[in-house]
Amino acid sequence: MFKDFYAQRGEYVVISAEQASRFAKGVAGDYNPIHNPDARRFCVPGDLLFVLILTKFGLSRQMEFRFTNMVGADTPLKFSEADDGVLHVCDESGKCYLQVVRSGDITHDPAVVEAFARCYVAFSGKNFPHYLKPLMEEHGVMFNPKRPLVIYDSMGFSLERLDGLSPGLTLNHSSLEVHGKRADALLEFSIESAGEAVGMGSKKLVVSGLCDYDADEMAAIVEEFYRLKAAYESA
Repeated sequence: MFKDFYAQRGEYVVISAEQASRFAKGVAGDYNPIHNPDARRFCVPGDLLFVLILTKFGLSRQMEFRFTNMVGADTPLKFSEADDGVLHVCDESGKCYLQVVRSGDITHDPAVVEAFARCYVAFSGKNFPHYLKPLMEEHGVMFNPKRPLVIYDSMGFSLERLDGLSPGLTLNHSSLEVHGKRADALLEFSIESAGEAVGMGSKKLVVSGLCDYDADEMAAIVEEFYRLKAAYESA
């Protein structure tokens, strides 16, 4: 699963800028310029780290992910489980990028793990413009159009069962709390399988460098998003 998006070097995982960018666009449908290989502030998508956690440790009924730092290209990462059961993704110097607390039953069934990973990433990749644009417009704020910065803060979910999942995620509620030059966006979702409710979860994003909402600037950003999407899909 997802083996094309990382390299295993001994006990470390290494993700190149090209692999990270290909995952963002090809799997998540995420065209955030911060995932372009030539971006000045390039970072590996948090959803790729999420996928690798599930691949290596399985899917638990309850999981909480906390992203603590942005991962640069070619950073050797160690995925480990502490004595207290908390999962960590750290580099060679011990700097932590992701912490995961989990509980309940665990499945390592490749079909179930991959189905859940793919459906969540497809949902998560729609941060912009699908979810964030209406929120920012409603509150009269937006990120700096010259340097848009949206940071993945945390996510969590709870599943009622793990067997026979063919999951799909639906956005139930979204909200934005503005604090000066930054805002916290909360996306709450339900998880269904074959028409049956099987769980729920939420995702938190931090939008930095806020300025007043400008409809023309936002329209240009959205247009560029769809231009990049069309260019990638036709390549």
